[in-house]
Amino acid sequence: MSQTELPKRPLGRSGFSITPVGLGAWAIGGAGWTFGWGEQDDRASIATIRHAVERGINWIDTAPIYGLGHSEEIVRRALTEIPAGERPLVFTKAGLEWDDANPTAYPQFIASPERLEAQVEASLRRLGVDTIDLLQIHWPPRDGTEIESYWGKLVELKQTGKVRAIGLSNHDVAALERAERIGHVDTLQPPFSALARDVARAELPWSAAHQTGVIVYSPLQSGLLTGALSTARIAALPADDWRRESADFQQPAVERSLAFVEAIRPVAERHGTSVAAVAIAWTLAWPGVSGAIVGARAPAQVDGWIDAATLELTPADLDEIADALRRTSAGSGPLQPSEAEVTAEVTE
Repeated sequence: MSQTELPKRPLGRSGFSITPVGLGAWAIGGAGWTFGWGEQDDRASIATIRHAVERGINWIDTAPIYGLGHSEEIVRRALTEIPAGERPLVFTKAGLEWDDANPTAYPQFIASPERLEAQVEASLRRLGVDTIDLLQIHWPPRDGTEIESYWGKLVELKQTGKVRAIGLSNHDVAALERAERIGHVDTLQPPFSALARDVARAELPWSAAHQTGVIVYSPLQSGLLTGALSTARIAALPADDWRRESADFQQPAVERSLAFVEAIRPVAERHGTSVAAVAIAWTLAWPGVSGAIVGARAPAQVDGWIDAATLELTPADLDEIADALRRTSAGSGPLQPSEAEVTAEVTE
């Protein structure tokens, strides 16, 4: 199995060096749960993981909740077909639980130390590994567990060798500060795209200042920034695709988003690449961002955005993208990396 070489970036001070893009395994969890993307062929999922590794990607992001364990199981099946020396890092999460008797019910946000221990053991079994490379708390819990308690448990799991690095997903600066006082936050995983830019105000500068690696998710805003969606295609999404109920896929937001996509096509054309690659590279241009998680359900989809790993947007490109955001009123938050640098100086 031959691999392409891609550049790598340090993931904070975790000790990992990761490719600028990683494969997101949310959609390959398949259908039959609250946030499913519709039916998915497991053979296509395994082929996609293998292809991503062949193209040089060295990390996969999954979670127990994706397909209610199914995504982690598919990752395990794919890893068994990849030579040990070429296997990617596997990042997963904890803190969400589901009811097997009612799989479409909304998950519970549970992160007590006892439940985290059980969740991690279940992930180790599904993934077929002895150690998880990176474990992150998926969302702040709603069971009354304070961050000092659940973060302390993650620090313990790292010390005992069950996980190699620990992080937080979807947590704000106040939570990051509390966690950092107990043990270093190796990573932060926030939502970040040209349409969802709010974390650039505080969380990205905080992470850069504390050497916390950032791996952003949904850089393509669940497909809106791929350049492949239209109002007709959105209207035809399967009934069990969670995006049908998402505010991002309703008017007027979707009209503004699609207008923004058309406005940045010239940038993609100048670089001889796809709109998707430009949208992902835009997130990677921000200070403190180590990598971007990008989903794919078929090998060809990986080929559609892999250029982002090597694409460097120029200052003129970033100005043009910021202008497109202003003109279309798409999304919210700071418009370009220079604004984040100013925020970081003020924060420090």
